[in-house]
Amino acid sequence: MSSTLSPRSALDAEAVKTAYRRWARVYDTVFGGISGYGRKRAVAAVNALPGERVLEVGVGTGLALPSYSRDKRITGIDLSEDMLERARIRVLQDHLTNVDDLLEMDAEATTFEDDSFDIAVAMFVASVVPHPDRLLAELKRVVKPGGHILFVNHFLATGGLRLSVERGMARASRSLGWHPDFAIESLLPPEDLCRATLTPVPPAGLFTLVTLPQCESKSDAAALVA
Repeated sequence: MSSTLSPRSALDAEAVKTAYRRWARVYDTVFGGISGYGRKRAVAAVNALPGERVLEVGVGTGLALPSYSRDKRITGIDLSEDMLERARIRVLQDHLTNVDDLLEMDAEATTFEDDSFDIAVAMFVASVVPHPDRLLAELKRVVKPGGHILFVNHFLATGGLRLSVERGMARASRSLGWHPDFAIESLLPPEDLCRATLTPVPPAGLFTLVTLPQCESKSDAAALVA
């Protein structure tokens, strides 16, 4: 993988926790609006898919939780306890009885058993974790064969003024808590990129909904990378 496609500066878990400790109180106000379209598209896609057990990675303050169909059983994880506290309040206030658990957990190394979920959805997380390839591998492990993995994320522009701006913003990655210069190739290897469905999301295609079907068997998955 070309180094020009990789984020310029690594974010470790402590940097993410520190950044989101600052953002927790104002996250809904600052990011809720601009990320709302992507969140709604992702949850609508989850609701339309077969399967009951859903893992939401990077559940944050729980902005998406009220939008899931009540026949979906939701487990949310996040690295920030400050964000999770707000999500738990939301669950109580909105009487979200289909939310099974909200756990502080590293998305790159969860404690779930293999094939625990029918669907995993990661909203605005891929450009936050230190190792996107490990995130993808972990989601493949915990999602059943035939299930689905979804991402909503901002990905690096391929040219023009936006590319220059995103490259310039990359120096502030640790303060922002995410990578403005995150390329989709940093998340999906070629064999997955060619199978994934990519859907631009407003505003102005700033975000992309990625839908990646799991292979029907572990042997099929192994054959893809052979």
